[in-house]
Amino acid sequence: MSLSAKDARLVRLSTAIVLGRWDDLRRLRARAPSGEPDRAWREAALQTHLFAGFPRLVEAYGVLERAGGLGPLDEGEYRAEPDRPERGAELFARIYAASAGEVRELLRRHHPDFADWVAGHAYGRVLARPGLEPGRRELLAVAALAALGQERQLASHARGALRCGASAGEVRASLEEIAPWLGPHRLARALEIVERFA
Repeated sequence: MSLSAKDARLVRLSTAIVLGRWDDLRRLRARAPSGEPDRAWREAALQTHLFAGFPRLVEAYGVLERAGGLGPLDEGEYRAEPDRPERGAELFARIYAASAGEVRELLRRHHPDFADWVAGHAYGRVLARPGLEPGRRELLAVAALAALGQERQLASHARGALRCGASAGEVRASLEEIAPWLGPHRLARALEIVERFA
């Protein structure tokens, strides 16, 4: 199964931000069809800070603003709320399934605050936000992690994409969508991981 045209744009948007491919990001924005950018674009951009950090996202917002912006916020789209660890725990359990406890403990061993940030902020506040379905968010994570060469996390989120409703074909297609940006070695390795774990 291939990606919808919109999902393909979201994969390219997210990956262009993660990799700092500003010319590609400008072109993508310039070619946005009628009705886009929309909330899905804004959600895809917002979640990239989890993979590339705040400085990269600040730069991306500047590039996008100069290229026409991301459109007005929808009613109720902005929510100034605290981190949501309980909501994050549900999504975390869905993505990691039987391994959730082991992954949570690994994060806690690194640093207890880090484990709390991952649960409350990354999963509870960002990845579980309304506006983009979890399966679509996981496809964006797969592309970002492949682009960054983060193989262990790629395997986890490839499985998570399936657990959140994406198909194995969509997971592969998300990598194929950004193949020119990965290069042959990184693409082959990412596809191998996806075939093994998804």
